[in-house]
Parts: sequence; C-alpha cells; structure tokens
Amino acid sequence: MSADKRNPRLQVSWGTLLELHRTQSEPAAPETEAEPPVDPPGSPVRQDAEAASPEPEPGAEAGPQTPDASAGRRRGRTAVLIAVAAVIGISAGTAVGYKIQADRPPTPLPALNQPGLAYPAKPLAADEVPEPLGAAEDRRVRTDGDLRKLLLPRPKGARASDAGTRDGWLDTAAYAQDFEDPAWMFAGLTEADLRRVARVAWSQGEHRDVDVSLVQFRSGVGAVEHAGSQLNYLPDADHAGNDGEPLKGSGNGRYYLFPVERKAGYLPLYQARAVFQRGDVMVDINIFDSERIGKNEIRSLAERQLERLS
Repeated sequence: MSADKRNPRLQVSWGTLLELHRTQSEPAAPETEAEPPVDPPGSPVRQDAEAASPEPEPGAEAGPQTPDASAGRRRGRTAVLIAVAAVIGISAGTAVGYKIQADRPPTPLPALNQPGLAYPAKPLAADEVPEPLGAAEDRRVRTDGDLRKLLLPRPKGARASDAGTRDGWLDTAAYAQDFEDPAWMFAGLTEADLRRVARVAWSQGEHRDVDVSLVQFRSGVGAVEHAGSQLNYLPDADHAGNDGEPLKGSGNGRYYLFPVERKAGYLPLYQARAVFQRGDVMVDINIFDSERIGKNEIRSLAERQLERLS
C-alpha cells in the first residue's frame, strides 16, 4: 500500500483541513423526521405564521452558524485556575514543611572540647612521673646546643680546607653559593626558615677534599623539604645519573657516586655525595678527588655522621 492511501491527509492543503474540520464538527441531521402538516394557502394559521416571520433582506444569504465564542474563554479561565491552584499547593506544602521542621526539637551539636580524649585520664602520682630525658637521649636537646660539636671530627693528619670556616659556622649567603643558582637557593632557605649551618672541611692526600654540612631549620618540615629537593635532582643525567644507594637507619638518606668528569688540561674529577635528614637537621656530605672514590668511603662517613645525630 502506498503512502497516499495510508495517510491521505498528507495531500490536503491547510485550508482544506480547516474546512473539513469545521464541516465535521457540525451535528448531523437525523435520518427521519416527521414533516409538519402543511396548511393550505390562505388558511388563518398559514397567514399568521407568514406575518410573524420576517422576510430576508434582498441579497442576504444564509451563512453557517458560528460556534459560541464563550467556549474558548471558558477553557482559558480553566487553565489559569489550574495553574494558580498548583502554585498555591506548592507554597502551602513548603509552608507546612517549614512549620513541621520548626516544631521539632533542635538536634544538639557535639561538644567542641572532648576531655575524655585527654591522656592520661588522671595525673600521675609524684613517684610515678618518669624522669625527663637527658641530653644524651633527647635529640632536640642535643641539636639545640652547639651544633658544631655534632660534626664529624677532622681525621688525624688531615689539613684544614678552604671549603671550611674558621669558627665552624656558615651564614645563609655563603651556604647558598654552593648551588648553581645562589639567589634562588637563598630565597628558598629563608622562606623555609633556616636557622643555622655548621660545617667542617678538610683535605687529605694530594687532591682529596671533604666537607660535611649540618643544615638546621626551625622545624623538621624545612629539613625534610630541603633534603627532598636535593634527592629529587641527583638521579638526573647532568648530576649523579643514578638512583644511588639507601643509607641504612636514616629513613630517607642515600649516597651517590658521580661519573668521572674529564676536561683537556685538567685532572679527572671524581665526586661522591650523601644526603639525609634527621629531625630538624639536613646533612650534606661531599668528597672530591682526582682518583676513584669507593662506595664504602662515602657510606662510612654518612653512617658515622648519622650516629652522632641519633
């Protein structure tokens, strides 16, 4: 079956649809209707009916009856009334909800202070209070003292190195000079609240130089961040170029052997470095030599320094 036969309305114009709709809406006349009796002309009933019905004006044609316009107005008013009723219903429901919530008792909030979490629950008796830690056991007491005393001692036969200082203290600007960007490092150390730097340095043999720095911050966070910043770039190819070896007992410490640097007219340069953090102190140890440096040499220095801080 073609589309024309299935839906013939597709072929009807808009005006024709309107006319069809209007024609179908008119009520159909009954099939049979009893014809009223026809009075003969000239009868009194016929004359009275003709006199009562007005004659149509000339030229006037009987048109189709128009539907009542008030029906459309009644439907519009009904829609408005339904919308208003819906709005009133929503508003009334919201008001009732607020009223129910307002009538309920308030839910009490937990107390800001929780004394039950205090430890110990009761103060200890005077004879049960433990003795305070001594300087040998309290790491903070040790690092709050003379930090230079915690540095590794200079080995016998070693000479004072130019990398060291006369009194063992190094200011922030002098310590920042050890890095590629001293200005950036100085700003970072100041922001991290650097407290002080203690250093010892010595020379051994013909070309070996060793320096040990204790970089102390006012909090352990600064020491952790400074140690982490150094450990992050050491594996790069333009530095150690390897992941190093973990320093046992330090938690985050590692020691590295650098690849040898060779330049025309200069002796070969070997370097080893160890970095770790202990409390509020970051430790930085370097060995430079024109001869190969063994792993056990840098590891031994780092382990001995770690022991002095523990």
